[in-house]
Amino acid sequence: MAPQDFTYEEVGATREQGHCPPGFRPLHVRTRIGEGEEVFRRAAEAVFTWELHRAAGVGIDTTAERAAPGAEVTVTLAGLIKAPCRVVWTTEEPRRAGWAYGTLPGHPESGEESFVVDRTGDGTVWLTVTAFSRPARWYARA
Repeated sequence: MAPQDFTYEEVGATREQGHCPPGFRPLHVRTRIGEGEEVFRRAAEAVFTWELHRAAGVGIDTTAERAAPGAEVTVTLAGLIKAPCRVVWTTEEPRRAGWAYGTLPGHPESGEESFVVDRTGDGTVWLTVTAFSRPARWYARA
């Protein structure tokens, strides 16, 4: 994917945990969601099929049934704010699964956000949301 299609330059940077490009605000939230293979499998499926977003009350408009590189999605916040994005990377491994999307022109912010489920050696399943962003519209500065 051509970086010029996005509203920021460091496309794919959320793949590197802890990396936040200069001038952006970082976000890193890690939440324990359970234990075991079945919990991991269900959580990974919810992340890939947009159910994580829908369960959080976020509107999703996409033709992609599953997140995949290049898939475009418009996220609707509070029923009013349209935020166009494109999936920039995915990973599906036995103990780690997730993806990230980056902002496109028209999004109120500029940056990238990833949603990754992982299962540690003791079987604990975690959801990690990592992002970097900065306002792209006046109303996102508040």
